[in-house]
Amino acid sequence: MRLLKFFGWSVVAVFCGLLLGLSGAFLYLSPGLPSVEALRSIQLQIPLRVYSSDNKLIAEFGEMRRTPIRFADIPPNFINALLSAEDDNFANHYGVDPSSLMRAATQLVKSGHIQSGGSTITMQVAKNFFLTSERSFSRKTTEILLALQIERQLTKDEILELYVNKIYLGNRAYGIEAAAQVYYGKSIRDVSLAQMAMIAGLPKAPSRFNPLANPTRSKERRDWILGRMYKLGKITEADYTTAINEPLNASYHVPTPEVNAPYVAEMARAEMVGRYGSDAYTEGFRVTTTVPSNLQEMANTAVHEGLMTYDQRHGYRGPESRLPGKTREAWTQELTKQRIISGLEPAIVTQVDKNGVQVLTRTGTGEEHVAWDTMKWARPFLNTNSMGANPKQPSDVAQVGDLIRVQRQPDGSLKFSQIPQAQGALVSLDPQNGAIRSLVGGFAFEQSNYNRAMQAKRQPGSSFKPFVYSAALDNGYTAASLVNDAPIVFVDEYLDKVWRPKNDTNTFLGPIRMREALYKSRNLVSIRLLQALGVDRTIDYISKFGFNKQDLPRNLSLALGTATLTPMEIATGWATFANGGYKITPYIIDKIESRNGDTLFVANPPSVPKGAIASDGIAVPASNTFTVNATPGEAPSAQPAPQTPAVAERIVDGRTTYILNSMLEDVIKLGTGRRALALGRSDIAGKTGTTNESKDAWFSGYNADYVTTVWTGFDQPESLGKREFGGTVALPIWMNYMAAALKDKPPHTQAEPEGILSLRVDPISGRAATPSTPGAYFELFKAEDTPPSVNELSNGNAPGSPLPADEAAPIDLF
Repeated sequence: MRLLKFFGWSVVAVFCGLLLGLSGAFLYLSPGLPSVEALRSIQLQIPLRVYSSDNKLIAEFGEMRRTPIRFADIPPNFINALLSAEDDNFANHYGVDPSSLMRAATQLVKSGHIQSGGSTITMQVAKNFFLTSERSFSRKTTEILLALQIERQLTKDEILELYVNKIYLGNRAYGIEAAAQVYYGKSIRDVSLAQMAMIAGLPKAPSRFNPLANPTRSKERRDWILGRMYKLGKITEADYTTAINEPLNASYHVPTPEVNAPYVAEMARAEMVGRYGSDAYTEGFRVTTTVPSNLQEMANTAVHEGLMTYDQRHGYRGPESRLPGKTREAWTQELTKQRIISGLEPAIVTQVDKNGVQVLTRTGTGEEHVAWDTMKWARPFLNTNSMGANPKQPSDVAQVGDLIRVQRQPDGSLKFSQIPQAQGALVSLDPQNGAIRSLVGGFAFEQSNYNRAMQAKRQPGSSFKPFVYSAALDNGYTAASLVNDAPIVFVDEYLDKVWRPKNDTNTFLGPIRMREALYKSRNLVSIRLLQALGVDRTIDYISKFGFNKQDLPRNLSLALGTATLTPMEIATGWATFANGGYKITPYIIDKIESRNGDTLFVANPPSVPKGAIASDGIAVPASNTFTVNATPGEAPSAQPAPQTPAVAERIVDGRTTYILNSMLEDVIKLGTGRRALALGRSDIAGKTGTTNESKDAWFSGYNADYVTTVWTGFDQPESLGKREFGGTVALPIWMNYMAAALKDKPPHTQAEPEGILSLRVDPISGRAATPSTPGAYFELFKAEDTPPSVNELSNGNAPGSPLPADEAAPIDLF
């Protein structure tokens, strides 16, 4: 036995002797060691954070949660707790503590393997920044040499700052500030002494002493650290007693978005990865988007409520699943597998009575009541066109064991609900510069991250007609031009194919003014205009609005909106109507800042010139903006040089958009968008769109502040229902959003450009009226397109006259 002890202590002595020779080894090996000076400029991994335009957090991307903190901002009590736990001799040693190494060597001799490394905080900095976690004598030797070097070149405060910002503390938290946020939801500066001690106990073993996974062990280590602090004279007895009696009270806090805008966040993330590659996730970029939080929340609410209203109008499809005969434990386990979808909580029916149902929810502590009044809408769904009889009692709707959805109301009560199958998208732009002000890509990002606003190519139906009318107005037609709303037949002699287009009402009005044809959405008039203008010529014109020619069919069905376009593309095109004829490009990122707050990028979008005369595009720049380009993998440069504001390209005569705007205002006042009169505004214009069999329902509209497009439909196209149109499904969503967005805003529409005349017109002939013409009305004209008087001769094919009466004869479509 004495021989064994002698051998053990001999090993310890040899180990200590080796340590004494480290100074010589350092002089010999130092040329091959990493540069300690690099620690001064070390770039810790910091996640990408995306914010709204009013600086509210939208999302955070990155594996490591980290918020670096300066040494001066670290509470002294935390420093005391950390040193008491990890290195109480930190202030006195020079990077290596011989007594700690002796203790580690003794443990090695007694156990036969390395139990602790005897590391000082300086040695841990060396390991964390330069080395691996391999347990070997060679790695330990290098660690010691690096620690000695670090102590020579850095101050104690600098070493501690590096350490507290680098260490892993469990639950993806790196650094003490992130740990305080994760476990307590507040800054390290605001946590209690007991909480500081808990965090200080984590570096030793983040999993073993994690307060969420192992609260008992975590409390034991916390209390041990508090005892050490008291023993070392760092805290008073009263402080110790208060802290030791404080409950552990840690819980998981994730960075909670202040704005629900997941589709916006994903767009910003994708753009940042495109700019900076994988560095986007680690360089601590702060991205400010163009989206104000209030407008985004309005858009969320409008889409959510609109789809819920449509869905409930078509009845109840039954429970998501049935779990009869299961135990309460089984029900609870099933609920943990279900996600909350756009505020719709999963719940299992535990009891049915005459006043409603009792349900078990995932978030509730016990059973909760769902009132019968909230269930009366739930007629059995048969298909989109028919439903079963109205339910007479709760048992007609639900049974014990049904997995259903409930919606929690502001007063805490629950409302019977279901997840809609129909989807929707909303895009709202600033027509003056293309800034995206709100965007919703579907009912719920949790349900599907497919961004329908950007990715879903669907037929826009009649909401596309204004582009054809714009082409007509720019090619000699006027709002008073008469076009024949009569049957027409097209024949393809090679395919033996006949197309007989018709109006939605299957009626025909004969010669009709273009203005009236637009607000009544007459299909035959749109087709005749496109035919007269020429398909190829019209496609060339319409593509200027930003559409890909490949998405525009080269036949007369284009006039009915058979192109395949996304809601974003439609909104972008409509922005030209709203801003007086300028082409804008949508953008989502307004500013990018570095981890240090340096400005790396500020958007400089081509914008409608301020103070320009609408018909000539003379610009008066309003402000300076900055921009800088970055290549993936390239270090971003700070403080980009100022650039001259870019001026948007004029693509349409301002007088054309002014007249078309007046016609689209009539869609609201007199046509398919009349429901929007409820907004009580004089400055809104828009157009509904409904495709064949009501598979897609649209509404696009605007004033000079916002242009907004709404699409609704099923992901796998099917009918929304025989009585469902753009005006019944999409328009209510648009109205709810625009009512909130424009609240308290004064009317704002295009200024009248030069070269516009208002003349009295004969409603029958479309020509200028005489003082005695009955029913004459005022119409807007470009100065060069004023109609001839009633007494003047004109060619029957000229604008302002009906097209030939024999147009019902067969004409080749292709």
